[in-house]
Parts: sequence; structure tokens; C-alpha cells
Amino acid sequence: METLFTIVFTVLLISISVIPYVRRQRRREREARARFEQLRITGLHKATTMHPHIDVTLCIGCGACVDACPEGDVLGILQGKASLIHGAKCVGHSLCAEACPVGGITMLMAPPGRSANLPVLSPHLETNVPGMFIAGELGGIGLIKNAVSQGIAVINRIAESGRSTDGPLDLVIVGAGPAGLAAALSAKSHGMRFVLLEQQDAGGTILQYPRRKIVLTSPVELPLVGRLNFREASKEELLATWEGILRKTDLPIRTHEKVMDVRGANGLFEVVSAKTTYNTRHVVLALGRRGTPRRLGVPGEQLSKVMYRLIDAESYQDCDILVVGGGDSAIEAAVGLALQGTNRVTLSYRKGEFSRIKDRNARLIEECIKKGSVTAVFNSEVEEILEYEVILNSPAGRQEIKNTVVLVFAGGDMPFEFLQRIGIRFHTVEVEGAPTA
Repeated sequence: METLFTIVFTVLLISISVIPYVRRQRRREREARARFEQLRITGLHKATTMHPHIDVTLCIGCGACVDACPEGDVLGILQGKASLIHGAKCVGHSLCAEACPVGGITMLMAPPGRSANLPVLSPHLETNVPGMFIAGELGGIGLIKNAVSQGIAVINRIAESGRSTDGPLDLVIVGAGPAGLAAALSAKSHGMRFVLLEQQDAGGTILQYPRRKIVLTSPVELPLVGRLNFREASKEELLATWEGILRKTDLPIRTHEKVMDVRGANGLFEVVSAKTTYNTRHVVLALGRRGTPRRLGVPGEQLSKVMYRLIDAESYQDCDILVVGGGDSAIEAAVGLALQGTNRVTLSYRKGEFSRIKDRNARLIEECIKKGSVTAVFNSEVEEILEYEVILNSPAGRQEIKNTVVLVFAGGDMPFEFLQRIGIRFHTVEVEGAPTA
């Protein structure tokens, strides 16, 4: 009798603890499945930069990675295994990899199922072109802390060759994201003669984040500045930090100066920008992988509400949004923003109809236009961007539209053609076996 009681008590105890757990896991999986299907409509389930890669042979489906992710829905449990749900939302902080108890997650750069073209680099981050170095995202590192470390490491290597007192510069740094800024601070701490060139504004990829987007980082030690201890910061806070550092350190930065060419000559380099030519002994390329978005070239485009990439549709709620463009990226962004239910989305396209877009996207945008969740303005162009409005030129005349966010999808120039032209070699790394951080 006592044995029977023990068995019944044990079964009840297990049931009380296990059944709610199973129900909770099933509910989470249903929610993850529904969320994945919703995001697949707009293509936001795919990762675009650094993201977690789950080894399903190791994953035990415990959900620790899901719980660790502060973004909320980047990962989910599907069929008992961790899966990438909202890949476009991932910012590459790697907390999921740290939380995995079986080491089943690695951080990768390229989209799943594709290859990543990475430059051939020495252990000191020097390219096949002697004297030319790469730091940061372009080399396969997307995390701020790692980009900063690489920027500093490159300068320490260059410093071993000594400094010049006249003639050519010691180095030219191209790109003012975290890697480029860290390299510039380190170069100044070494007393080097250099210039930092940036084709847009200082900040790099961070500039493309939505307003108020939380950017996860880790404490980093910066030359001339000291330790930055914040672990979470909004886009605005992080950019304000960079701007404060630039003011205090008086770095020789030249923004809105695009580098057009780099030529080697007699053991030196000629860095040709849109404004002048710099003679230098070394070159540090701290470029982003996504390339240069094509700009509209209209007044007001410098406002922080203007972006060239949709990272997280859910970041936009109850917004007046203008999407510029008529390709698949623009269509997917407009549909994704409209699906939030609270946004007022206008799509401006310079042609009279959509062409060369996927059939699925054509159906989705047509449905949104019919329902009124997206207003399409064909044969239109942006004339001016104001803080709370946008001016469009259209067949109906000059239109003033209430606006809080502008997303521009006008194409762009990828860096790989430029890099190959200046002599840098690449090698292909398969995603499934190529951890980058």
C-alpha cells in the first residue's frame, strides 16, 4: 500500500510540474510558428548580417537562447529545436550563443544557405596588398566590441614600423564606424599622422538603425577615452557618444568625402577621394559589408528619420511612413510596415507601375493598396524632406504628406567591386561551417 501511494504521489508530482511545462512549450511553439509565417511574407525571417546559426544535431530545445535574446523574437522553438524566426531583427550581440548550454550556436555573417565572400587576411589583418589592412564588419566581424578590438590591433601592428615626421601620411583610415573610430583614436595615441575619411556621417551601420532602436554592446576600452561601460544604448545615445568623443579628441575626420580609388606607387599609396588625393604609407579599410545606399540628393535627407534599410518593422508603431522605391525591398518593407496595423504607409515610385518584382510581392502590395493600408503614389519623386512632412512631386502636383519616417530603397553600391579593383583578393566561406566571431 505504501509503495502504491509513493507511485501515485510521484506521478502526481511529475504531472503537476511537467504538464504545465509541456503546455507552455507547445504554446510558445505555436506562437513562434505563427510569427515565422507572418515574417516569411515580407522576407524578414531572413538574416541580413550577423546572426545565430543553430546546429540542430546539438540543440536540445531547452529554449535558453530564446530567453536570452533581448530582441524578443529573433529565435523560437520549432519542432523541438531552436530556429531563426526574425532574422532581420538580429543585431549580432551573441547572448544566445553564450546562453546555449551545449555550445550549439555560432555567430555567422552571411544569410543562411549562402556563402560569405571574405577578404584574404593575415593574422595581423593585413590583406594580400602589403600595407593595406581591413578591420571590422568587412572582415566578417559585426559586433561593436570586436570591431573596436580589430581597429586597435591594426594600428598597433602599423605602429611597429615607426612614424613619419614629414612627407606621406602614416595612414589613411576609410570608414568612421566603430572600427574606424577606434583605429583613429589608437593612431592619435601613437602620435601618427593620419586622416579619417567617411563618405557619410560618423557612426557606420548604426546610422541605419531605426530611431530609439536599442543597440546592444559590451564594455570597451578606447584609447584616449577610457572604458565605455554601457551594455545597452539607443541609436541616438550611441551616436551622441561617438560625437562627444570626436569633439573631445579632435580627430582629423573628413565626412562626406568618398574614396574613389586606392593606387600603389613606389611602396606608398595614393588614396583618391572625391575631393583630393592623399599620399600615405598604410591604408586601413573599415568599411561596412552592405555598401553605400544610393541617396535621393534632396534637401532634408540628412535628418535622422531617413533610413535606407528596414531592420525591424515592429519598431514602427503609429507612424506616418514614406517608403521610396518600387523594387522587392521597397515592396516588402511597405507590406511589413502596413501589417503592423497602426502605421500609415505611403509608397512613392518614380514609374507608373511595379515591374520586375516577385509575383508574391505583387499580390501582397496589390492587396494592401486595395485595403487602403498602403497608399501608392506612382510617377512621383521626393522634392524635400522636412521634420514632420515630406514634399512629393506627382502628376497631381506638389503634395505635402505628414511624415515621421522615410525609408529609401533606391539601390546602392556594394564594396566588393571597389575592393577587387584595388587588388584585394577574396575567398568563399560556406556558412554552415564558418563561424566569424
